[in-house]
Amino acid sequence: MKRPIIGIAANEIEDAGARLYHLPISYTPCGYVKAVQNAGGLPMVLPIGSPDLAKDYITQIDKLILAGGQNVSPALYGESIQVEEASLSEERDQFELALIEEAIAQKKPIFAICRGLQLVNVALGGSLYQDLSHLNDTKIAHMQVPVSREIPTHQIHTEDTCILRKIYGEKTTVNSFHFQAVKKLAKKLKVTALSEDGIIEGVESNNSNLAFLGVQWHPDFAYDHLEQEMAIFRYVVEEL
Repeated sequence: MKRPIIGIAANEIEDAGARLYHLPISYTPCGYVKAVQNAGGLPMVLPIGSPDLAKDYITQIDKLILAGGQNVSPALYGESIQVEEASLSEERDQFELALIEEAIAQKKPIFAICRGLQLVNVALGGSLYQDLSHLNDTKIAHMQVPVSREIPTHQIHTEDTCILRKIYGEKTTVNSFHFQAVKKLAKKLKVTALSEDGIIEGVESNNSNLAFLGVQWHPDFAYDHLEQEMAIFRYVVEEL
C-alpha cells in the first residue's frame, strides 16, 4: 500500500551556532518527522520559499502539517505589535499562507499545531491574542518552561462528537508552549477543545470543503512518551 505523503512546512534559523559553523539552516523538529514515519506516512519537509512555489509543493503531497514556531504577525489581522519582543517571520507567514490557500484549493487536509493553528485561523479571517499574560482572566500557565516538553501541565475538555474526543476522551492533560492564542474564531472553524481557563485549544473545520484539525499544544513534543499524542499523528496520516 502506498504511504501517504505528508508535507511538513519547515522553519529557518539565521545562525545555527558554532557546531554548524553559524550557517543559516532550514529545519523542522524531528518530532514531526518521526511521528509521521511511525504512523506509516512519508514525511516531506517543505522549506520556506516564494509563495509562487506553494502550488507545486501542495500538488506533490497528500496532506499538510503546519508546525509551531514564531508568532504570527499582528499585521495579518489588522493590529500593531503590542508586545515588546515579538518573534516574527514575514517570509514564513507569507509562504505558509500560500500553502494554506493552495491546500484548500486542492482539497488537501491540513493538520496544524500551535502557531500553525493560529495562522490558519488568521488566514480564514480570525484574530489572535498577542500575549496571554496580558489577560487578567488567564488562570493557568500556557508557557510551561522550564517544565520538560513531554510532561502535560494543564487540562483540556473536548466537545462531544469531535475528532479530538475520539482520540483524547472528554478530558485529558496536555503540554503548553505558547504566548499567543485564538481570539476571534474564523467562521469556517469550530471550537472542539478548551483549557480550564477558557483558552481555545482545539479547532476543526465546520465546512465540508475544508479538512482541518488544529491543536494548540505540541503532540510532536510527546509522541514518544504519551500514546494520545502518537494517536493524533496516526489519525492525521490514516484518516484526516
